Amino acid sequence: MTLLVVIPARAGSTRLPRKPLRLIAGRTLLHRTIAMARAAIGGRADVALVVATDDREIADHARAAGCDAVMTDSAIATGSGRALAAALAQSAPPRFVVNLQGDSPFQPEGALAAVIAALEAGAQVATPVIALDWPALDALRDHKTRSPFSGTTCARAPDGHALWFSKTIIPAIRNEERLRADQPRSPVWRHVGLYGYALDALRRFEACSPTALENLEGLEQLRLLELGIPVMTVPVDPPLFDSSGIDTEADIVRVEALIAQYGDPVPAL
Repeated sequence: MTLLVVIPARAGSTRLPRKPLRLIAGRTLLHRTIAMARAAIGGRADVALVVATDDREIADHARAAGCDAVMTDSAIATGSGRALAAALAQSAPPRFVVNLQGDSPFQPEGALAAVIAALEAGAQVATPVIALDWPALDALRDHKTRSPFSGTTCARAPDGHALWFSKTIIPAIRNEERLRADQPRSPVWRHVGLYGYALDALRRFEACSPTALENLEGLEQLRLLELGIPVMTVPVDPPLFDSSGIDTEADIVRVEALIAQYGDPVPAL
């Protein structure tokens, strides 16, 4: 096994308790994420998939879908920490580890493959981003009036490396009306909740305590930037419909309405 894809599935979400088991249009969030991951991995023999959880019911629910599950310490506070614990529990440590956040089952097609390609090309850390057109930016702004901490944006350097991530919408835009008239896309990139790590980079990340800015924003990837670990951002096309993640009851209602309108993008298990 060269690469391990880990779905962290913590029971104790404060905003949406027992989130992995919540139903979305008749299927649980966890089963949806497993199905999406399997479709993205395809038939690669060097890639394994596992759910990392601190809850027996969630582990059993993963196994019912035919997915391996690893029990991890409930004291682990981050998805990346749970991903590292799952990697170290394997009989042979993988070269790369992907943390596929369990609350984002509607990933863009090709995002996982793009992250894997960036790792294999030498990136220490890789994560996808989507260039927002103006209607998508307007929709994100509207969404944040109701769920201000749902959805993350990214400022990027010209070479693709991340400069910063934020739960606010960055960058601020001067002369927006002129830009809207001149170009079809806004300068805002939305971050997709998927991270790939070289194992050594993930070990280094987890060996350090959370930083003050990481705690303020609630974004663990800020620790990487503060440690000087480069994060390569990989542009991907937007999914069938745009969902920033499932964090609240309102997010479930919104996504179910999108499924009813556009159809279900997640394949059957």
